[in-house]
Amino acid sequence: MEELKNDIESVNIDKVFDNCVKEAENVNTIPAEAFESYRVKRGLREKDGTGVMAGVTNIGNAHGYVVYEGEKVADEGKLEYRGLDLMSLIDGFSSEDRYGFEECVYLLLFGRLPNANELEDFTRLLADKRHLPMGFTEDILMKAPSPSIMNKMAMAVLALYSYDKNPDDTSVENMLRQSIEIIAKLPVIAAHSYRVYRSHFHGKSLNLHSPKDGLCTAQNFLRISRSTKTFTEEEARLLDICMVIQAEHGGGNNSTFACRVLSSSGTDTYSAIAAAIGSLKGPLHGGANIKVQEMFDCIRPMVKDVADDEEVKSILSAILNKQIGDGLGKIYGMGHAVYTKSDPRAIMLKKYAEDLAVKKGYGDDFKLLQTIERVTPDLFNSFKGINKPMCANVDLYSGLVYRMLDIPPEMYTPLFAIARVAGWCAHRIEETQTAKKIIRPAYKCIAKPQEFIPLSERK
Repeated sequence: MEELKNDIESVNIDKVFDNCVKEAENVNTIPAEAFESYRVKRGLREKDGTGVMAGVTNIGNAHGYVVYEGEKVADEGKLEYRGLDLMSLIDGFSSEDRYGFEECVYLLLFGRLPNANELEDFTRLLADKRHLPMGFTEDILMKAPSPSIMNKMAMAVLALYSYDKNPDDTSVENMLRQSIEIIAKLPVIAAHSYRVYRSHFHGKSLNLHSPKDGLCTAQNFLRISRSTKTFTEEEARLLDICMVIQAEHGGGNNSTFACRVLSSSGTDTYSAIAAAIGSLKGPLHGGANIKVQEMFDCIRPMVKDVADDEEVKSILSAILNKQIGDGLGKIYGMGHAVYTKSDPRAIMLKKYAEDLAVKKGYGDDFKLLQTIERVTPDLFNSFKGINKPMCANVDLYSGLVYRMLDIPPEMYTPLFAIARVAGWCAHRIEETQTAKKIIRPAYKCIAKPQEFIPLSERK
């Protein structure tokens, strides 16, 4: 009898919630013409796709077009960190047979490249701050395991607040200390969160490894991520380049802007970085490379000749016509909000990943991505009846690179966060020290006035 009563109550509660859903769906509607009539820049973008100017920064610049006499004109892509071209940065440390992420972090935080002694000291500083607080993994990461590594990382960053003796001070000195500690610890947090995830949700052995002094960020991540703790230098060098490529992308990208919005309110570093992680998790932002891999896995068995343009075009046409894939008609990894003719990040990934792809048996997969990059622009323009430049973005290649490095899909976006946190921290410090005004855009309320009705008179 008691069980029947509970079942009835459960059904009633379900009906209550269903009604709530209907109410929510009905009330959350805004007529499309309202955005036009109030000149709303949806997505903070102009009609031609250029971004609404929201701030000024010295940190990063993603260049993909020029505005000539009021019109947007396509241009070759360029990404600069503190005025230094990304390609020259990567080619520079690679030609000297060095890892580059630590040098990149220094550049983003301090505005210039370090000399040899400064780089050595800074690398030792990061290594010293890499270890998690005593009991952190057991108390924070192992309790309430999460199916999302990104959510666990955000929670862990917020938890670091409790281990900080001076968490709310927004002086440059304090924010820099917090930034260096978060940049150093986040790879360990991500790796341990994944090990807990695979143990709890997939029944795998729980092997937890500590970071090792003397190894750089990329080496340590591979070491603590793998049960064997082994990796090759070629693998670590490629991961290092991936991290440099993803460390910064200007102030207007969604996660960096989220970090700056929170920072403008005067809140603590941990809250601002956790918000950025939450933003990056979104499939329209950092989660895009997973969509590329899902698309790739769908079409790869259909392709007999990876270099046959016509064969690949016919399969991509089926995607555009929503006949295969996820049904949304999107060719993932192609096109970008800023880059038009080329994405420098994709160029560098192709340049440094191809040899390892061939060595690890992914040569044909790599060629297929190149074919997709080659044929998609004309195919897409023909399908849409337009004539706009389109280039491959970094996500087209990053997913395959991570697969080559035996990194599971659950870690694709967390790896993005591990790299981008350097840019987030630099932007947080800059926003706090220079803008000095809370970000508070306007929203036009179009709700109609209504009178309060006593409860007894409501229908």
